[in-house]
Amino acid sequence: MTIESCTLLGTIIRLEPLSLAHREALTEAVHDPSVGRWMTVPLQSATDVQHFVDEALRARDAGTALPFATVLQATGQIVGSTRYLNVEPSHRRVEIGATFIGTAWQRTAVNTEAKYLMLWHAFERLACHRVEFKTDSLNEPSRRAILRLGATEEGTLRSHMLVAGGRLRDTVYFSIIRPEWPTIKASLEAKLAAHRT
Repeated sequence: MTIESCTLLGTIIRLEPLSLAHREALTEAVHDPSVGRWMTVPLQSATDVQHFVDEALRARDAGTALPFATVLQATGQIVGSTRYLNVEPSHRRVEIGATFIGTAWQRTAVNTEAKYLMLWHAFERLACHRVEFKTDSLNEPSRRAILRLGATEEGTLRSHMLVAGGRLRDTVYFSIIRPEWPTIKASLEAKLAAHRT
């Protein structure tokens, strides 16, 4: 499995390789403090976004991540970011995470299509056996959203990491495995089709 820079094209959004050129637009996307509330690093200011992008690009260069900017197809507006991370080529495993979306596009089809594109690429192009998700145990909206994708909750790692503000976070893990993908793919395609009608 080789993870390479690519653009993933959907109907509503496209995921394009994250670059330094995206920093200003991403800063605008996080102007509402609630957007970065659950991130493991601060995401409130232009400096925070600069560090976020710099770290993502370092991980990309190390081969452990593939970060994207989330871009509206209709307007070209950048509304967030997501990435493959914890890339494990020898085990054909990736995680989807480090995701944030501007307030105006939350609870729309933007996140559903982004996850669909990333899952499709992971299972059908990268031939992954497993895609992982993790979230803060206190982040109920994220937990519900991951379950709505069709992922299976696997358990909680207690006192897993320190997050912004110094809080010790419990982390809930989820996964989708290759045999589950055809059913989940059909479900996500039906949801996206219903959104377009």
